[in-house]
Amino acid sequence: MNKLVKAIPDSVTRNAGRQLLVLKKQSPHILFVAGIGGIIASTVLACRSTLKLNQTLDDIQADINNVKELKHSADESGNYPVEEWRRDTVYIYGKGLFKLVQLYGVPVLIGVVSIGALTKSHTTLARRNSALIAAYAAVQQAYDSYRSRVREEIGADRELELYHAVKTSPLLTGPDDQRAKIADPNKWSPYARFFDESSRQWTKNPEQNRLYVQCQQNYLNDLLQARGHVFLNEAYDALDIPRSKAGQVVGWVIGDDGDNFIDFGIFEAFNANFVNGWERSILLDFNVDGVIYDKI
Repeated sequence: MNKLVKAIPDSVTRNAGRQLLVLKKQSPHILFVAGIGGIIASTVLACRSTLKLNQTLDDIQADINNVKELKHSADESGNYPVEEWRRDTVYIYGKGLFKLVQLYGVPVLIGVVSIGALTKSHTTLARRNSALIAAYAAVQQAYDSYRSRVREEIGADRELELYHAVKTSPLLTGPDDQRAKIADPNKWSPYARFFDESSRQWTKNPEQNRLYVQCQQNYLNDLLQARGHVFLNEAYDALDIPRSKAGQVVGWVIGDDGDNFIDFGIFEAFNANFVNGWERSILLDFNVDGVIYDKI
């Protein structure tokens, strides 16, 4: 056996292993499609069997009536022993049950297997989602711990500037020839978004934009206090910013290990021009607590 395994090229075994892995990855989708198809097939077959049900029941009833007539005749002649009548009765009911099983056995079997496939698909996806949430939570916890140690070492303000890759620009200045601070656009957090002309709520009036963003932040904070949780996609919706996949699971929740408030990062140093009314658009970076489901 070992010699046979060694005779198989590694490329073949790797390719087979890769195909098995792909099949395992797609197994929830395959099981779901198979389950839906099986349910449809089971329903169609059951409907077809029902068309034959009346005739089958009539045949079973006719056999039962024949046995009853024989017993009634035997009561008068005494030629039909009770043991034989009981044996015939059991045979007739068994035969009738077998006919019903023939009619509905296959549809019921397909239905049961289909429900099993749907259940397996659901449980597989649930386990994978639980594993992903646990992995994300572990990474988030390690990252937050790292940021905390950096803040203790170099200070909160400097750590935040490094987190946002903030640099002082010699070109962008304010009314008093102050140098503006800008963030590196390639080093935002994965949740950061621009509130700009791509949003239908954006206007050409900087002051109006600032008031609108602040009002949405205040509204979501009120919602957080009232409901106990807010998803990141809800913040995107309030600002008319496209949703994200991460926004479906991350957000804010009232608890012991979060900020217990929502901050869009409006008053960060690199947004000074927007706050002062010199720019119309703003880069928002949200202080999400992480995956909400892991903190409930």
